[in-house]
Amino acid sequence: MNIKMLGAFAAVALLAACAKPAATAMSTGAGQTVTSGPAPGSEEDLVANVGDRVFYGFNKTSLSSDATGTLSHQAGWLQKFPQVAVLVAGNCDSRGTEEYNLALGQRRADAARDYLVAQGVDGSRIQTISYGKDRPVAQGDDEASAQQNRNAITSVQGHNPQEGTGTSS
Repeated sequence: MNIKMLGAFAAVALLAACAKPAATAMSTGAGQTVTSGPAPGSEEDLVANVGDRVFYGFNKTSLSSDATGTLSHQAGWLQKFPQVAVLVAGNCDSRGTEEYNLALGQRRADAARDYLVAQGVDGSRIQTISYGKDRPVAQGDDEASAQQNRNAITSVQGHNPQEGTGTSS
């Protein structure tokens, strides 16, 4: 009986450890509120609350409905944090030549960037790059790995240099 209880407890603890921590707020008692969890406008905030990547079909650059949904959320997030600049990196699976995959990855990054710009995000805040097949997120030669590697990943690069520095002239 004790082994079953210990096993059940271990399973619950394991599941709890895998859960994403929720942002919580607490008062310091001095009129300040301290928030735990991802800092608003950070890379962690983008990943946890919006999603940082979209996926493409084999040899495709067109955006699926899932991809446009994620990019729409990214556009809203970027509009909420106008000081944030991002990099959109296009990636490919291992099939094809290096040159072909670099070009395909760039077209994927550009497709994601173009969608964000069409949603009202200032294009000067978005840089693009292609890594072709050089930065796989999933290892393996199976189709599931290939599907994960055909993506465009948005990452926070810091503050937009086009935004003011807080001083006026």
